[in-house]
Amino acid sequence: MPVLSKANLRIDYADEGSGPPVVLIHSSVSGNRQWRALTEALRDRYRVLAPNLYGYGETTPWPGGPPQSLADQARLVLALCEEAGEPVRLVGHSFGGSVALTAALQLGERASDLVLLEPNPFRLLQLEHREAWEEIHGLREAVTGRIAEDDWPGASQLFADYWLGGGTWDAMPEGRRAAFAEALRQNPYEWESVMNEEARVEEYSEIAARTLVVSDPDTRRPIREIVEILAEGCPSWSFRSLPEGGHMAPLTRPDLVNPIVREFLG
Repeated sequence: MPVLSKANLRIDYADEGSGPPVVLIHSSVSGNRQWRALTEALRDRYRVLAPNLYGYGETTPWPGGPPQSLADQARLVLALCEEAGEPVRLVGHSFGGSVALTAALQLGERASDLVLLEPNPFRLLQLEHREAWEEIHGLREAVTGRIAEDDWPGASQLFADYWLGGGTWDAMPEGRRAAFAEALRQNPYEWESVMNEEARVEEYSEIAARTLVVSDPDTRRPIREIVEILAEGCPSWSFRSLPEGGHMAPLTRPDLVNPIVREFLG
């Protein structure tokens, strides 16, 4: 994959197809490899760019020190957008959806379309959705607590079983478990980004890009209530429901997700 060097950063990314640029932003614990099927679905019409976020692939690891912010992650996306030209279309899943929201705010009119696949700006829950906030805060504390104890298998099991369903970790082949635990090393920083983000839904409603939110109504409660907040606060956006698939549908059910993304962008 090509590597973009800019402002002391190395950003590795996939680059396929030709046409107007579409930037795909991956979820936690996955990397840009999650977009293989969607890239194949779009590359005949678009130039598809899929960066690895901090610490994934050959992209510069997060250095530690100050807490990571969504703006820090969005800086990687913006650097790639500058190279790709304008206008750009952004697609983000879960943590990548939160990064895409921040990038779209900063791009303004330079972003023409925004697709959010179960985005996770959890801070939106804190004031009026306490039970959902406490649920996701509890997951963060449990996962990062295991990591602090150097219990990477335990942390990985908690994370995988919450987002992919009970028994997911036990069913994983050993090689997949090792790769999952390695990717989880970026997760404590990513929790900082989404739990400390101060952008309000009123700010998101001002995003210039034509925006679509895709979700499964039976997804995890914190995501479901975030979608409800966005639907109420951003009435000009479009919303589509999936018949099944859960939070990880972009990976497990691309047959449901990818046609929706292609149709909206088209």
